[in-house]
Amino acid sequence: MADLLDLSGRRALVTGASRGIGLAVAEGLADRGASLVITGRKAESLETAAASLRPRGAKVVPLVCHQGDSEAIDKLFQQLDKQGFTPDIAVINAATNPTYGPLLDTEPAAWQKVLDVNLTGAWLTARQAGRRMVAHGRGSLVFMASLAGLDPFPGLGAYNVSKAGLIALMKTLAKELAPKVRVNAVAPGLIETRFSAALFENREAYRHLIGATPLGRHGQPQDVVGAASFLASDASAYVTGQVLVVDGGARM
Repeated sequence: MADLLDLSGRRALVTGASRGIGLAVAEGLADRGASLVITGRKAESLETAAASLRPRGAKVVPLVCHQGDSEAIDKLFQQLDKQGFTPDIAVINAATNPTYGPLLDTEPAAWQKVLDVNLTGAWLTARQAGRRMVAHGRGSLVFMASLAGLDPFPGLGAYNVSKAGLIALMKTLAKELAPKVRVNAVAPGLIETRFSAALFENREAYRHLIGATPLGRHGQPQDVVGAASFLASDASAYVTGQVLVVDGGARM
């Protein structure tokens, strides 16, 4: 039987892939045979990530792109077109959260930054990738949502709202782009990355989260790879419009 998780010959775009979940997912796709374009805000960290991927046998092109900048997203896809790289897979992972605290104390500028990157930027990236996938006749869009988009975390108001909006965006695109393009989301729980450091530093919040997690631990970036690879591959050929929760059982 064919290996439905095999991605040989596929071309994958992974945003926010210089570290953390994005880099882990890029590694997983590379190990399954996909060629990659990875993006991030800083050229140096992207080059480091690309260098770590190439020994796995992957063809990797690092391209700087800030997902909160619409012109940068346009430029990214212009570069991809020039290189003849039409993505079969797009994992939209880049995100930010510069604020922590009650929503009533959140500054409008911080709120706007979160929405610009996590929701508007994700939509603009998906719009560019989706148009090309529809023209190509196939594709898989995978959004990196969050458990926070389903069960909001206190203190992460803007982030919660952005991820809830991302899930609605995913479901809308899943209906509009079918049957040519499948659109799904992964919703990780507490994953140990630099991005989630605030939750680890707040020991009371951390103990509460782990206490409500049946598997009794927080996750690592590698724990998200299988879910993303499944949704990217033909193993999920009859799956669209779904949120795959990866949280150690915290949300049952």
